[in-house]
Amino acid sequence: MFIDEAKIHAYGGNGGAGSASFRREAHVPKGGPDGGDGGRGGSVVLEADQAVSTLIDFHYKRHFKAERGTHGKGGGRDGAVGADLVLHVPIGTIARVEETGEFIADLSRHGQRVVVARGGRGGLGNTNFVTPTRRAPSFAQLGEPAEDRWITLELKLLADAALVGLPSVGKSSLIARMSAARPKIADYPFTTLVPNLGVVKAGEYSFVVADVPGLIEGASEGAGLGHAFLRHIERTAVILHVVDLSGSYEGRDPVVDIGVIDRELAAHAEELTTRPQIIIGNKCDIEGAEENSRRVAAWCEDAGRAYYEVSAVTGTGIDGMIRAVAEIVRELRSAEVPAEPSFEATYVYEPPKERVIEVERVASDSYRVRGGFVERMVIMTDMANEEAVAYLQRRLARAGVERALIEAGAVDGDTVTIGPVSFDFEGQAAPVPDEVDEESEVDAGAETVTLEDGDE
Repeated sequence: MFIDEAKIHAYGGNGGAGSASFRREAHVPKGGPDGGDGGRGGSVVLEADQAVSTLIDFHYKRHFKAERGTHGKGGGRDGAVGADLVLHVPIGTIARVEETGEFIADLSRHGQRVVVARGGRGGLGNTNFVTPTRRAPSFAQLGEPAEDRWITLELKLLADAALVGLPSVGKSSLIARMSAARPKIADYPFTTLVPNLGVVKAGEYSFVVADVPGLIEGASEGAGLGHAFLRHIERTAVILHVVDLSGSYEGRDPVVDIGVIDRELAAHAEELTTRPQIIIGNKCDIEGAEENSRRVAAWCEDAGRAYYEVSAVTGTGIDGMIRAVAEIVRELRSAEVPAEPSFEATYVYEPPKERVIEVERVASDSYRVRGGFVERMVIMTDMANEEAVAYLQRRLARAGVERALIEAGAVDGDTVTIGPVSFDFEGQAAPVPDEVDEESEVDAGAETVTLEDGDE
């Protein structure tokens, strides 16, 4: 079964929590904190694999979750890092965010990888919160929740040449004659419902040809599943436009048919109008095809297109056409600049260099604070631990959240929401830090505060 579209839910592994542990040994009366850090969660990675030819694996299973990081332990033992979950997809797969349609990656080379759901970072153990004034911190960070999102996968075939044309012009018979492909062949339209690929040998060269299901007028607007078929033509180096010289199906005129397909290709993607195109007149062995072949040849001469008269049934003209296509493909492919191989997983949602705090007034006495690093502070804080909450309050004050709220009009008693947590605002005119913290100290603006990137 050929599947060229799929929707999956990718869920990275959550980060492990840090440990709030203290050294406990005989004859060591003042054992200090020794909690280890939590392990980072694994990420969900897509990898282009030339051994995979369809998205059928994602048709039956749609939810994929990477391994979570384990929690830190006492004795300074850090949690284990969660393993990445690598999903193998065909070369030519395009990944997008399902909700927004945002482009993620075009996996066009074998071994190319992209992270689609990043694992959460591990929480810090209590050893990281020791300061000259806080010698025995009894709290640690929670692990960061992982990213999860719905991803749409769309496969565009990577073929050197594509056979296109109206239904019943003999495209399937041609690919069967040219290669070892064995598609379904019958004397009724839309026999071919999915693209077929075949490898064609031409002396010392070879190329991949795709048999695209028949297109009809209005295909660029979705008629006859046109969108599903037309996208497989976008990557081809050469378009092999097949017409029926016999006019045996519905008495069609091959010259008119050329115009129909040209309009649909141009409507789907303007770049297809400049793609090298060869007109192939099929069924030249049928009575009445000679006159149509002369008319098509004259049209191609005026249009500056190459024309080959063939018969998929008898093999007439097939060898010459194959050699011509192979030469054009060789010239076009050799002119392409080879891309550098990329085997490291890239990530398209890298956090920006600048950190921004946004304060939104959602009601007369209610505010919401947004900002990736501020929300992460809250999510990774154990709200059941008073010392951890007090530490969070000092961090938020130093990050400029309190002053940004005051500038936005917040007063004592207003409700402030950061991430999943809501609390009552208690403003102070000038909070003074009582300790050194890993977050950068900054000046607050009115409703938006910009911070330079620093250590987490």
